[in-house]
Amino acid sequence: MIGEEKELNIYLINTENKLSKKLKIKLAIIIVIILIMMIFIANYSINIIKTNKMYKQYAEQIALLEQQELEKQEAERQAKIPKLTEQGKENIKSIYHSDTKRAFLTFDDGPSSVTNTILDVLKQENVKATFFVLGSRVEAKPDVVKRIYDEGHYIANHGYSHVYESIYASPQAVLDEYNKCNEVVKNAIGVPEYNSHLFRFPGGLTGGKYAEIKSQANELLEQNDIVHVDWNALNGDAETNDLSIDFELARLQETTKNKNSVVILMHDAPVKKVTAEALPQIISYLREQGYEFKNFYEIIN
Repeated sequence: MIGEEKELNIYLINTENKLSKKLKIKLAIIIVIILIMMIFIANYSINIIKTNKMYKQYAEQIALLEQQELEKQEAERQAKIPKLTEQGKENIKSIYHSDTKRAFLTFDDGPSSVTNTILDVLKQENVKATFFVLGSRVEAKPDVVKRIYDEGHYIANHGYSHVYESIYASPQAVLDEYNKCNEVVKNAIGVPEYNSHLFRFPGGLTGGKYAEIKSQANELLEQNDIVHVDWNALNGDAETNDLSIDFELARLQETTKNKNSVVILMHDAPVKKVTAEALPQIISYLREQGYEFKNFYEIIN
């Protein structure tokens, strides 16, 4: 009996030892699994944190770049909105005087069916010009006016109608025509705050039947921060209906002779299409004479 009890006890001890070993193995496995899971979770969490941090930095960089691009676009937009300064007023007064040779190409009476040809030449030659537009023509061709503006040319004001009896009915009528033209320009280019501050009297400021009205109107314009400019050189395209490239070049040579600063009068109209045809040679001649091309952005601001 005693022997049997001993054998039984040994069996039980062996069984308990086996159970204890199995339990320990299971516990060890569970602990290892838990550790692996904890390591995995920890690594996953760290990666998530890193990813979120990287995404946040990336998003901040994108936002910064977008903000910089918006600021750049706004700066470019503002640069194309004329702002008449006191220095600008002085620059206008001395527009025909310069120590260096400079040329301002100016086109009156557009836009027209010829404007795109003029713009093509200016683009090819990398020259900026100034367009004294008529409000009635702007209403007819707003897309062309938008192109003028988008390509960096200066859009100045030539009144609305170009009908002398209307525009020179009174000094106030001149200002009204300026404002009416300015409104349609703003609508055409999509810039509500645009104001060229620059006017060219149809027929020029001085002389003629309406000289006194013009003089009074000029004072009224100045009171409203609007300056005027005429010209001191021309291509002769308003002098005859029998135009040719040779004629225009000859008149240009005559009227620019011995002048450092030239504001050149030309016209943007279907009947003046020779001007568009002559423009490459006009530009070439002025370059040969050492002129640097300017527009009124560099004068007004």
